[in-house]
Amino acid sequence: GKRFRSSSHLLKHQPIHTEERPFRCSDCGKGFKHSSTLFSHRRIHTGERPYECPQCGKRFRTSSHFFLHQAVHTGERPFRCPDCGKRFKQNSYLVIHRRIHTGERPYECPECGKRFRSSSHLLLHQPIHTGERPFCCPDCGKGFKQNSHLISHRRIHTGERPYECPQCGKSFSRSSHLTQHQRRHR
Repeated sequence: GKRFRSSSHLLKHQPIHTEERPFRCSDCGKGFKHSSTLFSHRRIHTGERPYECPQCGKRFRTSSHFFLHQAVHTGERPFRCPDCGKRFKQNSYLVIHRRIHTGERPYECPECGKRFRSSSHLLLHQPIHTGERPFCCPDCGKGFKQNSHLISHRRIHTGERPYECPQCGKSFSRSSHLTQHQRRHR
């Protein structure tokens, strides 16, 4: 029942209803329904992050991830869990959180069989089996399993505190510390 202004828009829309993924990544072989999605995906391999947050300097591969990130600074949490009332910045976080209530753990580690509520938790777990720490601090040489941990760690050396409380102005080196602090204002 959906209508389109042109036949080209209809043709672009149609793969949604099929499993067809005609746009393939030359690096990893992953298929996509739209060329624009492949274009964004390619940034995983190139490391390009063209969207920069003016408040903290964090960079993003996609504009949608950048806009979702803005809630870190505003503190806005529009998505509410109907089971316990906890609020979230993103609907995807709420979906993962609700698995606490349902007990669902759909992602399984192929190495040890441990199950996880989210694919990102599985990815965070996997370096346990390899011992790999590919992200090294140029200041002290400490290695990290995730780039985000290196970024947070480097603030020890720089003294950077990009997360500011909008209520009192106190700033923090980690968003989790700001979140913890903001609970005191409630």
